Amino acid sequence: MQIRMKPSMFYGKCASAQHHVKAPPDNSEDSCLSDSAGSDEEYVPKPGDEESSSESDRGSSESDRSERDRGSSDEEVASTSPVDYFRQFFDTELLRHIVNQSNLYCTQENPNHALTLDQKELEQFIGTVLYMSVIRLPRSRIYWSNACRVEQVADVMPRDRWEEIKHFLHLSDNTAPNNSDKLFKIRPLIDSLLPKFQALPQDQMLSIDEQMVPFKGRSVLKQYIPKKPYKWGYKIFVLCDTKGLVHSFDVYAGKSDPPPGSADIGASGNVVLKLAQVIEGSVNHLLFFDNWFSSLDLFVALANRGIPALGTVRQNRLQGGNFSKDKELKKKGRGTFEEQQAVVDGVEVRAVKWFDNRGVIVASTFASAQPVSFIERWDRKERMKVSVKCPSIITLYNKFMGGVDALDALIAYYRIHIRSKKYYHRFFFHFVDMVVVNGWLLYRRDCDSMNVPRKKQKDLLAFRLSIAQALCMQGKDLLKQRRGPTKAIPTQDVRADAVGHWPKIDSVRQRCKLPKCSGHTSIKCTKCDVHLCLNKNKNCFCAFHE
Repeated sequence: MQIRMKPSMFYGKCASAQHHVKAPPDNSEDSCLSDSAGSDEEYVPKPGDEESSSESDRGSSESDRSERDRGSSDEEVASTSPVDYFRQFFDTELLRHIVNQSNLYCTQENPNHALTLDQKELEQFIGTVLYMSVIRLPRSRIYWSNACRVEQVADVMPRDRWEEIKHFLHLSDNTAPNNSDKLFKIRPLIDSLLPKFQALPQDQMLSIDEQMVPFKGRSVLKQYIPKKPYKWGYKIFVLCDTKGLVHSFDVYAGKSDPPPGSADIGASGNVVLKLAQVIEGSVNHLLFFDNWFSSLDLFVALANRGIPALGTVRQNRLQGGNFSKDKELKKKGRGTFEEQQAVVDGVEVRAVKWFDNRGVIVASTFASAQPVSFIERWDRKERMKVSVKCPSIITLYNKFMGGVDALDALIAYYRIHIRSKKYYHRFFFHFVDMVVVNGWLLYRRDCDSMNVPRKKQKDLLAFRLSIAQALCMQGKDLLKQRRGPTKAIPTQDVRADAVGHWPKIDSVRQRCKLPKCSGHTSIKCTKCDVHLCLNKNKNCFCAFHE
């Protein structure tokens, strides 16, 4: 690509700070970009952009409502339960499809056995899985064990039935032609969720980044990214807003082709163009991404679609750009920056290199270095915080780029950890987590738009538990009174320590807990808390404590 430079548009600006101190290096490639840089005001690139502000901002501008109106808003939000937000994505059609495919898969595996799964039981299964993500135990069978029984899970369905549903949980027909689609086993789930995510109202600031689905089993889709918290797993490219609300996603399954009607600008650039299809160019959305995606071709392609973009960029992807080396910028001081400007195929692109701990280059089609603000950095020599110059383009990147990181953090709080060798199970549980987080963010946005106080809004944990409880109650007017497990017998060390074992008469008569004894007695050990025979014919009490 040829870069056409204006006579006075290729230039450099430098500014140096007073303190020449090198801060500790960071593992991230953008370690010099800090969330502390910049003010809290929303960036508006053009006059009249107030109309494109987010719904939460519009809700906050109506804070002068009366107490009567605010009370009616609380009732309106209360009428929409958390499970309704969940069913907005996992609707009846999707659940019915999973039920049919699971029953079909069971029949294909064993024609003499029928799974007989229905929609209500599938919802109960998902509810127990959500409970397991909150009440974490190392193995799934422990939820039904005598030692650590969790009634929220064990009372919903028997252990063997739960494991049977998990084993035969399926999303697509194995005998159907798949045209070499690596994602054919989760394709119905993707095709169902993606349009629902894309139909959600979008804020002005949007970002694209990659997300890892933890998995270490065998799979051709598995990736290794050493700088991620979860190094092994599946890679998903996600388009979301600054709070983490997902608007689109693309599961990585090899080289990405460009969307229809777009030129091929490389694998990473094609991903951005594919996800950006749902962004309306006439609404003045701003798109942010990191240096894995950035290139001059991408900035030009997005600008031609009416989407201003900003992102970090690698030096070798700036054809014709010539910034100073990090050693030269370090001599000039922390906070030094250089700015260059060029016109590429009729699109004006500005690039700024800023030196903090090290140099970082950020390019944009709508932002520049001005105005310059000041941020605080720790000076190790002077052992105090000092002010460092920070260009406006850096401030914008730090403020609006962390949407996918916020999504990862919300999912990681209560991630579903159900062990399975089947890769599509890992995807299914991940999308359940994503739907719960998306539903909670929509719930918070609705509450904010109606001026519901934060104290009256459910946090993520309460929201998740409410969904789990509602799903577990499906098809049950009242939970069946199941017979609980037998009382755990103390270990031999406790029984034989000869300290504090005294018999007492209990008001309830139960079976003797001495093995091979079938008698019933009201005598109970005060320490072991078990019933034992103690009469003139039997002395199970002494035999039990020997």
